[in-house]
Amino acid sequence: MLKFNEQQQIEDIQGALALRPEVEKLVDGICERGYDAIYYLGIGGTYASAMQAVTYINGKSALPAYVQHAAEYYTTGNRRLTKDSVVILSSVTGTTEEVVKAVKEIKQTGAVLVGFIDTPDSILAELCDHVVSYPNPGTEQLKFFMAADRFMKNSGDFEDYEEYYKELDEHLAVGLVEAEKQADAFGLKFVEKHRHDPMHYFIGAGNQWGAVYSYAMCYWEEQSWLRSKSIHAAEFLHGTLEVVDETTPVTLFLGEDEQRPLAERVANLLPRICGDYTFIDTKDYPVAGISEKYRGRILSPLLMHCVTQRIDAHIEKLNCHPLDIRRYYRQFDY
Repeated sequence: MLKFNEQQQIEDIQGALALRPEVEKLVDGICERGYDAIYYLGIGGTYASAMQAVTYINGKSALPAYVQHAAEYYTTGNRRLTKDSVVILSSVTGTTEEVVKAVKEIKQTGAVLVGFIDTPDSILAELCDHVVSYPNPGTEQLKFFMAADRFMKNSGDFEDYEEYYKELDEHLAVGLVEAEKQADAFGLKFVEKHRHDPMHYFIGAGNQWGAVYSYAMCYWEEQSWLRSKSIHAAEFLHGTLEVVDETTPVTLFLGEDEQRPLAERVANLLPRICGDYTFIDTKDYPVAGISEKYRGRILSPLLMHCVTQRIDAHIEKLNCHPLDIRRYYRQFDY
């Protein structure tokens, strides 16, 4: 398989799960002091992960959790974000311009800044009050959800927290590797059909909305230089459906959380109006050892990432376009 190191990927997931005692201690300390709200801060891909985490919390608890866009914060501000707030962020390099500017302003409010920063000697690591470092950007969602789970456990919204993480510790890493193997043939077939699309629509809802948002923008547009658009499944039915015909490439991400019915509504419509649709459903990827009741939590987003990683590997190969090159991003000041 292209760009696939089975043992390394297992070790990456297990390494991220091993951060849990550190994350628990950090979150427990914040809960003991008290807080008025949780803000997940991001831009681009980290904003997408933030949306997934907050949608997840909103569906499972009454905790006051919000997504905060970094650039919107340093231009507009947010008067609800106070000295008693918790701000959670993630960065690979620790240098993302908009996040650095936002964090510098947030720091003046006195809010607690928690950073999952992959580069521990970076400016963002210096600015955050608490830093958890693990050099693997592919585990961002897992770390965001891990923090969310501990906050929910401490608020009484996650009674079987220990049982859940026992299953993840024992089965998640191998399960994701097996899912990626299963997805490889699909990924190749998908790329062979769509690698020259002039435009491609990606649709999703719930914890798949962040995945769709990120995949269209950060992967197809930024990395592969392919034109695409992400749209929420509910909003698709209020505008975008009118530009779809039998030739329009459309891919629908179906997850397993509370908003799955929104995606299923689109799935019921597409065969009637479109001749070039694809459904990617995380239900098609079994993971041994993980209870059915837990699949709608972190498993569903991570499974979708397994599928899209196979698409990306084949796009890179067949289009002869390395995914790490950029025309403009970080190439000069703008």
